[in-house]
Amino acid sequence: MRPVAVFVLMCAAAAASAQAKLEPLPEPLPPPEIAGPDEPAVRIPVQEKDKVEEVREGGRIVMLKVTPPGGKSYYLVDTTGSGNWMRRDPLDDGVRVPMWPIYIFE
Repeated sequence: MRPVAVFVLMCAAAAASAQAKLEPLPEPLPPPEIAGPDEPAVRIPVQEKDKVEEVREGGRIVMLKVTPPGGKSYYLVDTTGSGNWMRRDPLDDGVRVPMWPIYIFE
């Protein structure tokens, strides 16, 4: 058992001494410059006559309240922070219950 351990140790020492010397890596390139603010450019199709109110959190727009003239207001919400706006109505809880008749009693 002892000769095998000595042999393995000598092989490991030989392999370690045979390795080439490592050269340091060059400095990485700086990241490219990004023009404009950190917010993504989002275009929301809102009519010119509509009243738009912004709700900001930490300098970012997280919700828009859109009130059309003579109409019911609705909200555009950025739930994930990725710039994908979803429409939410004021009384919308997000649950869609199926409302079709299964059986009608006569």
